[in-house]
Amino acid sequence: MTDIKSKILIIEDDLDVAEMLNAYFRVQGYDVFTVNWGEDGVRSCQTIHPDLVILDIRLPDIDGYEVARRLRGDRRTSEVPIIFLTEKRDRSDRLQGLEIGADDYITKPFDVQELRLRVRNALKRVSQGSLTNPVTGLPEGALVDEKLSEVVGKDGIAALFVSIENMDSFREAYGFVASDDVLRAISLMIVNTMRETSRPEDFLGHVTTTDFILVIPPSNLAALSEKLRARLEQSVEYFYPIKDREQMVNSKNRLGVKLAELSSLKDKFADANQVKAELVRLKK
Repeated sequence: MTDIKSKILIIEDDLDVAEMLNAYFRVQGYDVFTVNWGEDGVRSCQTIHPDLVILDIRLPDIDGYEVARRLRGDRRTSEVPIIFLTEKRDRSDRLQGLEIGADDYITKPFDVQELRLRVRNALKRVSQGSLTNPVTGLPEGALVDEKLSEVVGKDGIAALFVSIENMDSFREAYGFVASDDVLRAISLMIVNTMRETSRPEDFLGHVTTTDFILVIPPSNLAALSEKLRARLEQSVEYFYPIKDREQMVNSKNRLGVKLAELSSLKDKFADANQVKAELVRLKK
């Protein structure tokens, strides 16, 4: 731990949970501040200037979504990493949090060791300028936006979106180490498949932790998409322990992969965010 401690602000109305997290992260070497109300959280973030916020969604006054909106809308707090801590498990709740700009999402009851690693990874991304994913080592954040901004409007550029589905369910069942192994393995499969046809200017990075974007020539799009779909779908079952594979075959929570294709980035998009939004729409 460096001499300058990272500051964590915990916004949690459950006093037992808040006290436990306060004590735990202080032992880990962080400066920790806790508040129990959303309005207090917004004010504290503006005065304390934390390096990271752990934010419960269910609060007594304004909810965590509103807290996150205000933090993202204020120049002083717009870049602070936010990890949502909540009992809500629905995909729509998670997506709402990510759309607001949360960096991560963990559900109660949670593994405090997992939360510690998520906090560490979020702070590491900040210290690295959010340039690479700490699990896969692939570009994310500003590097992805920079690449997309470079190619938007140009001829001869296509994009392929690869999304891992139901990773949350997998992580809840088998733990964060296993889910990181899945993420790492899938990223390596994508890298190795790209190498078969890649050029120096081809690009692979993260849009979110479980969503990848490939920037490639249109001539390679169909073949690469087909190869990735086949290889990834065939591999999914092997991420599960042998004893669970049969029962997961028809489960709605089974790991899966979805792909979406954009055959051209010319004359359709104004910026990187529009490209990413269109790929998400196509995936759905």
